[in-house]
Amino acid sequence: MVPIEKLEQIRGRFEFLEAKMAEGGASAAEIAALSREYAELKPVVAEIDAYRRTLADIEAAEAMLDDPEMRDLAAEELESLRARLPDLEQAVRLALLPKDTADARPAIIEIRAGTGGEEAALFAADLLRMYQRYAESHGWRLEVVEESATEIGGYREVVANIRGQGVFARLKYESGVHRVQRVPETESGGRIHTSAATVAVLPEAEEVDIEIDPNDLRIDTMRASGAGGQHVNTTDSAVRITHVPTGLVVTSSEKSQHQNRAIALQVLRARLYDMERQKADAERAASRKSQVGSGDRSERIRTYNFPQGRVTDHRIGLTLYKLDQVMAGDLDEIIDALIADDQAARLAELDA
Repeated sequence: MVPIEKLEQIRGRFEFLEAKMAEGGASAAEIAALSREYAELKPVVAEIDAYRRTLADIEAAEAMLDDPEMRDLAAEELESLRARLPDLEQAVRLALLPKDTADARPAIIEIRAGTGGEEAALFAADLLRMYQRYAESHGWRLEVVEESATEIGGYREVVANIRGQGVFARLKYESGVHRVQRVPETESGGRIHTSAATVAVLPEAEEVDIEIDPNDLRIDTMRASGAGGQHVNTTDSAVRITHVPTGLVVTSSEKSQHQNRAIALQVLRARLYDMERQKADAERAASRKSQVGSGDRSERIRTYNFPQGRVTDHRIGLTLYKLDQVMAGDLDEIIDALIADDQAARLAELDA
């Protein structure tokens, strides 16, 4: 049972925010803060209201049981209302779970070829296409900001921005080691090879999140070149930024040096922000280990088996025989299951 007192407090806070915004006279910063909190509470209050209405309807129907003329109708209505109550209560409990403040942010996705040589690089390119199609299906915009391509169309490393509604909330579950089992096109003997690529999904950081001291940066410029030495840019446009305190290195090789510096700083800021989040998560979760949502990139999270046409997410034991659809960007069934598992784990923590 959800404590009614807590629901009343939340509703009271929502009504206070509503009145405060209607008053006027607040500064732009205060209005922005009030609006953010109001927007966060609105779906929670909608679930609370639906739950409270049903409780009131149950109380009214129970009172009608004493009326001989209404008893049968009231009993029928009670059965229906009581059947709905557990789902409504669960919806309220889910709405009350602490929110990840980064969920609404755009994301930076980094894909790197792991073990497996050229086949791993080709798989990294396949993963990028999979996320591009997934982004398109959700109306998001994916833009590659840095790439290190191989001569036959693979990627040693590729970094992309993804912008849209709720990007990080869904893609954060993709961080980890992705393993592929298939017969490479270059394999004449038809033997199945296993290779891997790592995926890191970082919430995009704002300047207010991470303040970078310019004295902590070492910035080097160099000549940019494409795969195989093609498209050599004769100006020193590529930028490599080293964050000396952490040793993080970010490069960008677009045509404009000014643009490269901005892109590299954006990626660096996201990585530093992610390090802070990882540290905070590790401190909060010191007494337990949870793969889902932990972003542990050393863990093998998923296997794509091409000969069998299956994909298996090892964190939740989910196997689907729809590999072609998944590689074409149909990831919602997997991500929805991961979100549900994560929510169940967090609800169990609240109840413990």
